Amino acid sequence: AYQLPLCQLVNQTISLEKEGCFECHPVETTICSGHCFTKYPIMAIRFSKVYQHVCTYQDIYYKTFELPDCLPGVDPVITYPVALSCRCSRCNMDMSDCTFESLKPDFCMNDIPFYY
Repeated sequence: AYQLPLCQLVNQTISLEKEGCFECHPVETTICSGHCFTKYPIMAIRFSKVYQHVCTYQDIYYKTFELPDCLPGVDPVITYPVALSCRCSRCNMDMSDCTFESLKPDFCMNDIPFYY
């Protein structure tokens, strides 16, 4: 039987970027990733809400990084989360991207060609 990995900490490269700074910088961090069990009701109950559980942060701390090559007047410091532990719970959109298809963690806007 095919088994999906359960919700757990994984090492991930993410891209740090900021408007007014010219380059993306990859850094290693830990994120939460994996499968959470979900139950669907057999019969729809009127006015009942069904919440999907997703793999999300339980405990985190934040690291800072100073981006080089920023325009004058742009604060080069950027803060990013480091996951310490994970859990399956409702998605907190303040901390997580819970969309069906999101951008990859190492996606960089600066890599998109811009034509005048």
